[in-house]
Amino acid sequence: MPDSDENGSYSTSSDPPDDNTAVAVIKSVGELSVPEKYKSIHQIRPSCAFPVCHDTEERCRLVLCYVLEGLKSVDSSIKKERDLPAADPNTPIPLKYEDESTSGGPECLEKQMALFLDKMGSFQKGKHSSQSGMIPGSWQYKMKLQLILKSSKAYYVLSDAAMRLQKYGRALRYIKLALQCHDTYCCLCTNMLSQVLLFLCQCLTLCGDIQLMLAQNASNRAAYLEEYNYQTKEDQEILHSLHRESSCQVFAWATDVSTDLECQLSISCKCYEAAHEILLFSNLKKQNPEQHKQLLKRMGNIRNEVGVFYMNQAAAIQTERVGNKSISAAEQELWKKSFSFFEKGIHNFETIDDATNTALLLCNTGRLMRICAQAHCAAEGDFKREFSPEEALYYNKAIDYYLKALRSLGKREIHPAVWDSVNWELSTTYFTMATLQQDYAPLSRKAQEQIEKEVSEAIMKSLKYCEVDTVSARQPLCQYRAATIHHRLASMYHSCLRNQVGDEHLRKQHRVLADLHYSKAVKLFQLLKDAPCELIRVQLERVAFAEFQMASQNSSAGKLKTLSGALDIMIKTQCAFHLIQKELIKEEDKITAGNESGGGSSTNLNREEVIKLLGIFESRLSFLLLQSIKLLASSKKKIGNSEEEEVLKTNKQVYSLLLRATASKNMTLLDRIEVVLNLLEQLTWNNVKPPIFYT
Repeated sequence: MPDSDENGSYSTSSDPPDDNTAVAVIKSVGELSVPEKYKSIHQIRPSCAFPVCHDTEERCRLVLCYVLEGLKSVDSSIKKERDLPAADPNTPIPLKYEDESTSGGPECLEKQMALFLDKMGSFQKGKHSSQSGMIPGSWQYKMKLQLILKSSKAYYVLSDAAMRLQKYGRALRYIKLALQCHDTYCCLCTNMLSQVLLFLCQCLTLCGDIQLMLAQNASNRAAYLEEYNYQTKEDQEILHSLHRESSCQVFAWATDVSTDLECQLSISCKCYEAAHEILLFSNLKKQNPEQHKQLLKRMGNIRNEVGVFYMNQAAAIQTERVGNKSISAAEQELWKKSFSFFEKGIHNFETIDDATNTALLLCNTGRLMRICAQAHCAAEGDFKREFSPEEALYYNKAIDYYLKALRSLGKREIHPAVWDSVNWELSTTYFTMATLQQDYAPLSRKAQEQIEKEVSEAIMKSLKYCEVDTVSARQPLCQYRAATIHHRLASMYHSCLRNQVGDEHLRKQHRVLADLHYSKAVKLFQLLKDAPCELIRVQLERVAFAEFQMASQNSSAGKLKTLSGALDIMIKTQCAFHLIQKELIKEEDKITAGNESGGGSSTNLNREEVIKLLGIFESRLSFLLLQSIKLLASSKKKIGNSEEEEVLKTNKQVYSLLLRATASKNMTLLDRIEVVLNLLEQLTWNNVKPPIFYT
C-alpha cells in the first residue's frame, strides 16, 4: 500500500526535526482569521512514526483496521432522517446531476457505467442513493467514498498475494470483498473516474484468473471452500458498513464457489469479458495497451479451455453411443459451442498477433473436426461400411485448420514444439483418412482406380508431414508411422499386382513400387526396438510377394533365385525374434519373482499375436525349404555343383529339424522361438556366399 496519504506525506523518522512554526500560539480569538499566523514550512506529521510492516498481508490488514475505524466514525456521525431539522422552504434541495457542459452530456462515462452495472445484475438500476441517508457532497459522503475505495484496494492486494501463494479459496474471498466495496463505491459515486474503472477492470481480471485456477485444481476443492468461508471480525464489520449503503450484489455471480467445472469456466470467461467491456466503453484501451493485450490473451486462453471442455463432452457422448445410433442433438449442440469458443479465441489471439497460441487453437479446431468425422463414422455402422462423404468433408476441414496453423507459425523456429505437434496431427489426419478410404473403399460412388489414387496421394502427404529425421521425443512415433505408411503402400501395390490383368507396364510399375515400400518399411521397423511383431509381419508379406512372383516363373534357375531371396528375407527376421526372446525371458523372470513375493507383472508383449505370427513363419519357412530342396535336387542330377550340394545338405538338415520342432506338442513358446533362431543361424552360415545357380 502507498506510504503517503492524498493530503500529504508522512515522515517515518524516529527523531523528527523541530518545527516551531507548525503550531500557532494564538493570543486571541480574532487571530484565527489570520492564516499566516500558523503556516508551516515543514510537512505536517503525526506525533509518532507509523509501525513498519514487512508482510503484505500485515500491511493490508493494518490499512483495513484504519479504514474500519474511519467507517465507524462516519457511520456514527450520520444523523437519522428523523433527527434532521425541518426543511427550509427558502433553501433549494440539491439535485444529483451535473452540468452537461462539463460532464459530456447524456452519453458520459457515468451513464455508460450505469448501463454496465445494470447489465451485470445491479439492483440499483444505475441510481446513486445512500440507504443510510448520507447527503451527497457532505463530508461524510466524501470521506466514506475514499474509505471504501481504500478498502477495495487493500482487499485486491490481499487477493493477489493469496493467488501467488496458490491459496485460491482465500483469494476468491478477498476479491469478493474487493468487488463488494467497489459495488458500494459505484452505488454512491456521482462522478466515476477513469482510474476507478481501470481498477474495477483489474479486479474482474483477477477474479477470472482465480476461477480458472479453481477449475483446474478441482481435487483441492474442499480446502479452497474452507478458506473461502472463513471471515474475520474486521471483514464482517466493514461489510456491515457497506450494507448500510448498498446490497453489494452486482458482482455476486463472479465470486460464487461452484462445484461444476462448466460453471467455473463460464464465470471465468464472463469476468474477462466484463473487464474487456469496461476497457472499451471507457476508452481506456488506448491508454493501457499492455493491460488490453494481457486481457485479450486471457480471453483467448479461457475460450480455448471452454472449447476443449465442450469438445471432450462431445467425444464422451460419442464413445458411449451404442451400435448404429444416430448423432444426437445434444452432441451437435456441443460441437457448435466448442467451435464458437475456438473461433472467438482465435480472433482474440490474432488481434494481438500471437501466432503460437493462434496455431494451438487452430489445431484444437482441427481436432474438433476429426471428432465430428469419427461421429459420422460411428453412425454408419459396420454393415456394408463405406467411407462416407460426411467423413471426407470433416477430415478435409480438419486438414484446412492444421494447414492454417502451420501458416500462422510461418516456420519451425518460432516454436518448434508447436510446429512438430501440428505436423504430427496433420500427418495423423491424412493417414486416418487414407486408411479408412482403403479399408472401407466407397466403391458405390467411385472407381477402384480413383480410390487407389486418392489413397496414395493422402498417404504420401501423411508421410510428408511425418518428421522422421527430426530429433525429438516424438521421433520413434514418427518412425513407426512412416514404417506403417510404407507397409500400407506396399500392401496396396501388392494387392494391385495380384488383381491386375494385362497391361504389363502397369504390373511392372506396381511390382517395383511394392518392393520399394516393403524395403523402406523393413528399414524403419528395424530402427525401432519395440515393434518386433510388425517387422515379422512385413517380412512375411515380402515372402508372400516372392512366392507370388515365383508362381509366374518358368525356369528352375529363376525360381531358385527367388527362393533364395525369400529365405534371405526369413533370415533377416532374427533381430525381431531376438527381441521377442528377451521379452519372454523377462516375463518369466517377473513371474518367478512375483510368485516369490506374492505378486506378478507382465510385459507389453502380445503373446497371442506372437503365437499366430510364429505359426505362419514356421509354415512359410517349411514351404520355402521344401521347394528349395526339390529344385536343388533336380538341378543336381543335371549339373553337379559343390556349392549347390552344400546348400541342399543344409536345407535338408534345417527342414528336418523344423518338422520335428513343429510336431512336438510339449514345447513352450520360448522353446519354439529358440529353435527358430537356431535354424535361422544355420541358414545364415549357409547363405554367407549366395549359391550360383546355373541354367
